Amino acid sequence: MQSEPLIATMNLDRDEPERGTFTIIGEGLTPRLAWFAEGLRQELQRRGHEFFERPIPDIRLVLSVFPHDKPQQYRRKAQATFVVGITELPEQPSDVLVTGYPYLLRALANLVILLLPGQEGIEAHFITLERGHYTVRHRPGRDDDFFAEIYERLHPLASSRLVINNIFRTDLEPELWNGDEITEQISRAGKRLDAMNLLPAPFPVHEILTERELRHVKRLYGLGGLSYGNLSARKDRNRFWMSASGVNKAKLEVIGQDILLVSGFDPAIPAIILSVPPHVQPRRVSVDAIEHWMIYQQHPEIGAIVHVHAWMEGIRSTEINYPCGTIELAQAVSRLLAQEPDPSRAVIGLKNHGVTITGRSMDEIFERIEGKIIPQVPMS
Repeated sequence: MQSEPLIATMNLDRDEPERGTFTIIGEGLTPRLAWFAEGLRQELQRRGHEFFERPIPDIRLVLSVFPHDKPQQYRRKAQATFVVGITELPEQPSDVLVTGYPYLLRALANLVILLLPGQEGIEAHFITLERGHYTVRHRPGRDDDFFAEIYERLHPLASSRLVINNIFRTDLEPELWNGDEITEQISRAGKRLDAMNLLPAPFPVHEILTERELRHVKRLYGLGGLSYGNLSARKDRNRFWMSASGVNKAKLEVIGQDILLVSGFDPAIPAIILSVPPHVQPRRVSVDAIEHWMIYQQHPEIGAIVHVHAWMEGIRSTEINYPCGTIELAQAVSRLLAQEPDPSRAVIGLKNHGVTITGRSMDEIFERIEGKIIPQVPMS
């Protein structure tokens, strides 16, 4: 029997950006790292954020500053804490993303900023968990402008609200324990994405983190593993099937482990509610479930969604690269969909991240995008 979906009310919109608490940790810093940390501290305080010399349990933002050869970890006491790892390299690497991404993982950070020498001065390279990479350049004599731009890039990310908790209910109807024609479509779609080379290989996180650190990262980000892309398709008015987190999208087979039924959203926790068979040990649903939930609720004509780390020409795009699994990213995408001539057949760009593609069905999406996908996401 189908359970009643939980759609509790929640004030998801807020007129004023959050002005929270923050701290800075780190020692043995180079002069440039000390200069950057102090400049960012002054800018945050100027914008109304409250500075604490030592972290409090529910601190909102932690600036973790460390020498490049001694990455440090800050273990959060609260899920809402956003950690920015900040370090400096003596020279420009051949590939900033490949060089910088391990620092993000080693520091257990949500975001890492690499300070690198540039032709005209210092460059601050932002690297996100979604493998986004963009740069803010310092101009001599314009420290205030530099730190103001750093703040404008950093604050929307640090103040966004994650929805990564899952509630598992063993109330899935027995006739769905082995899936249905919709889950078969999702399984076929995963194989098609693999054939199109649109499923980037997971980052070799096992080569970087210990098992203990890896468990912490999975809890921290609500991930089953560092894998990219996801698929979902509507089951009925309030429910949809979606790929699990961290699984091989080319091999989606087991209901409750590879594909899950999203049956509700509890904003009080907040958490995604999943209906699963009683005989399986379920995996977490994709971290992007809140985005898909909001899209399906606000656009009932949409029947399927595909998200890949790729791009298409001539599409609308979000202005801020909010992290995956945040209410703010979900709202930004849903608002752009509302501006489309046909939200049920749209492609929305996620800045420095990828695309969210909607369709009436999973098969219809692939008919539209065949030959139009660009594997490389433009960064800005």
